[in-house]
Order: sequence, then structure tokens, then C-alpha cells
Amino acid sequence: MRRVLVTGAAGAVGQALLGELTESGVETLATDIRRPDDLPPGTAFEILDVRGADAMRIVGEFKPDVIVHLASIVSPTREMTREFAHDVDVGGTQNIVEATLHHGVKRLVVTSSGAAYGYHADNPVPLKESDPVRGNREFAYSDHKRQVEEMLAATRSSHPDLEQVIFRVGTVLGEGLENQITELFHRDRLIAVHGSESPFVFIWTRDLARILARAVSDGPSGIFNVCGDGAMSVHQLARELDKPVMSLPAWLLKAALAVARPLRLTRYGPEQVRFLQYRPVLDNSALKTVFGYRPELSSEQTFRLWQKAAGL
Repeated sequence: MRRVLVTGAAGAVGQALLGELTESGVETLATDIRRPDDLPPGTAFEILDVRGADAMRIVGEFKPDVIVHLASIVSPTREMTREFAHDVDVGGTQNIVEATLHHGVKRLVVTSSGAAYGYHADNPVPLKESDPVRGNREFAYSDHKRQVEEMLAATRSSHPDLEQVIFRVGTVLGEGLENQITELFHRDRLIAVHGSESPFVFIWTRDLARILARAVSDGPSGIFNVCGDGAMSVHQLARELDKPVMSLPAWLLKAALAVARPLRLTRYGPEQVRFLQYRPVLDNSALKTVFGYRPELSSEQTFRLWQKAAGL
């Protein structure tokens, strides 16, 4: 498996992965809707919008052995509609799967998310890969990742010859990386729901790139949670950032958001309280013992690396 096509290659994870693949001598085609800022020498690039017919054509022309599908809407802008995000996340994955099957690609590597498990009071702590995927419909990203995983499960039943490697990834952090989660850390104080520790699990960008690179080469197929060891509660994060925590009852936070969103004071509504209350904590045992990769940095070490780079 030496010819690899990467979607979403212009993102932070994609660019880190391109570096890993270049070092290992893999023939790589990077694709995205824009050219990566740091395209390694010798790496080819083509514009590919996963929402349309680009995937079928480009996969047919390049004939990869492996497709690494990273393209996804992780941090939507205020102007972005849910329909657009669905077209990218779910429709785009469907287009990639169809191109993969049509052109006989041997292996498909997909970055899912711990959010696919959903934000539920009865989630086991920690969550294992055998636990059900119940992404909440009220959270677009969580809902879309659930739909993607259901699609991939159906594909495994209908096309068992296609090797699938699915990574349910925790929050990705690295130098200069910003997303919806890091927005919380830049605020003057951290918000918590009274009675909930709101644990976060993190994975270093370079660790994730190395995990994906192993999936391209000799890593086993299967489904794996991806995060560094350990988790950090909102109060631990606040101590690291030297910031206060504003802990509010769930009912009060919901009421405040119900008023603030119609006034355009925030993009978040009352349903977002579950995002803080019931954060999924991932068990990474299978990643270490079955997949064969032990993350270099723990969740805490990953956060501190990001924190230092962010000047916090």
C-alpha cells in the first residue's frame, strides 16, 4: 500500500500527515478545496470538493491503494448552514466511499470523533469502541459523525473486502491550532455546569499524524479511540490557565442561553449545556494494545504544549 490519497490535506492534521508520509517515501496526492500552506516537496496536489463529482474522477485517475479521509467541518463559521456542513461531513463521505468501492481501493482510513458517542448522562466512563454510537441530533458535528459511522458500518456489511480503519478522535491540539474547544480556553473565565467536571481528552497533532501514517502502512483495520492518556477536568484546566471557573446550575445556564442566542449575543443555545455536562471520555487501550501505537504525549502534556504556544 504505497499510493495514498488524502482529503482535507490543507488542515492542521492533514499537513502534519503529509510530512509523515513524505518522510516514509509514500507516493501521496494531497487534496482539498485549497492548496496546503506547507506542501512537502514531491507531494502532488489537486483541488477536490468532496461534495461533488471530484472524488470519483480524481480517485479513478490517481488509483490510490489507500484513501485517508480527513475532510470535515470541525469548526463551522457563524454564517455556515447546517445543510452545508451535512453536505461536507455526510454527503462528502458518501462520495468518497462510492469512489473507493467503484475504483477498488484497498483501504479506507476515516477520522471520526469521540463526539460520535454523543453527550449523554448514561455514557460509560471511559467509553470503549464497543459502546454504542449515539451522536446527538442537536449537535451538528456529533450527529454527522454518527451518520458517517452508520454509513461505514453498512459498507462493512455489504463490502467486507474493503479494509476500514476508523479513528474516534478526542480534541486535537497542537502549536497554532485553534477550534471551537480552544475558544473556551481563551475566555476570561471557564464556564462549568454545577456538579459536572466536564472532562476533556486531547491528542497531539503529531501523534495523530503518526497514527494515521501507521494506518496507511502496516496498522490493523478496525475502530479505535484516539487520545492521549488521562483526562483533564474543567477545574484542572482553569488551574493550568490561572483563570477562575464560573460554575452555574444547568437550568440557569440553559435559561441564559435561551435569551442570549435570539439577541445574537452567542451562537449557542440551551441544548449546548449537554456539551459541557456529559463530555465523552475515551478509553485508548485498544489504540495501544491492538493498533500498536502509544501516544507520545498525554492529554495534560498535549494541553500544556498548546497552552505555551498560545501564550496562555
